[in-house]
Amino acid sequence: MKIKLFAVFLLFFLVGCKSSYQTVSFEKQNIPAAPNYADESSWAVLPTKYSDGLKRYSAVDIENLKADVFYVYPTLLMDKKDVRWNAPIDDANQNNAIINTAVENQASPFATSGKIYVPIYRQAHIKSYDLYAKGGKEAFEIAYKDVKEAFEYYLKKYNNGRPIIIASHSQGTNHTTQLLKDFFDAKPLQNRLIAAYIVGMGIKQNEFKTIEPMIKPNETGGFVSWNTRKKGTYPKNKTVYNGAVTTNPITWDTSKKTTLDQHKGFLYSNGKMYAKAIKVEITDGMVWSSNPKFPMRFFMSFMKNYHIGDINLFWQDIKENVALRTKTWLEKN
Repeated sequence: MKIKLFAVFLLFFLVGCKSSYQTVSFEKQNIPAAPNYADESSWAVLPTKYSDGLKRYSAVDIENLKADVFYVYPTLLMDKKDVRWNAPIDDANQNNAIINTAVENQASPFATSGKIYVPIYRQAHIKSYDLYAKGGKEAFEIAYKDVKEAFEYYLKKYNNGRPIIIASHSQGTNHTTQLLKDFFDAKPLQNRLIAAYIVGMGIKQNEFKTIEPMIKPNETGGFVSWNTRKKGTYPKNKTVYNGAVTTNPITWDTSKKTTLDQHKGFLYSNGKMYAKAIKVEITDGMVWSSNPKFPMRFFMSFMKNYHIGDINLFWQDIKENVALRTKTWLEKN
């Protein structure tokens, strides 16, 4: 059953409230079994394995797409009563959330520009951020090990010299940032990087050696990033995003403000697109958003952090932009 977006918003809000995690010490013998990326069951999405939800947004003829999209999903292991540090790749509830929530809402805007690849990885529990020195570091290392191995297998088995789009959100962006450093930054593979959409984390201007922030809608070979909050609000640490790259996800240039008319579309969980739904202001490393105009906007009026909607809120804007960058790259190469 598809998780309604407002319920996901509410879940994220509740998890963010103060309460202690139920946890155990990190022990190697409790690490879930590693995935085998030669086995299709270790992938949530392959070009031959699209979910019905993703098919609704994909190109009619996937085989004719000239680019690939490697997408890494955000944290879905969030239950504070769950003592696990990493999610097993055969966890049915997790895999349902990967396909029917993360992929359908976040990988979908890329589906008309490239073939989608989504590895299932032993993601770290959300507590790993707060308890980084008490097991979180090891949990993140396991998660990244999977993402790296999946990408290596993808390059060997599936890529065949095709251009690549990297897409990610939140914890996924932690992993793709390192992936870009290991495989693209100041390396030959950067020549095949169309763009990296690494969203939901504070990425600094000088994070990479040669991969630059993109400040024009048709630029290629660089990255875009942003963090979305309700206009006028700040995280507890008001300076946490200072100096972070803040792409305008509506104009894709250096514009500091937008109007409702410029917004192309917010994808809601009912499958409908709501255009002219938000306007944004770029400030202090954040995208400040107005309260979106959509059926459940009342619930969002209580929220300050729009992190969970970093991609959904700009779904159509992203779709059109990635298509432009892909077209531009293909015409030049």
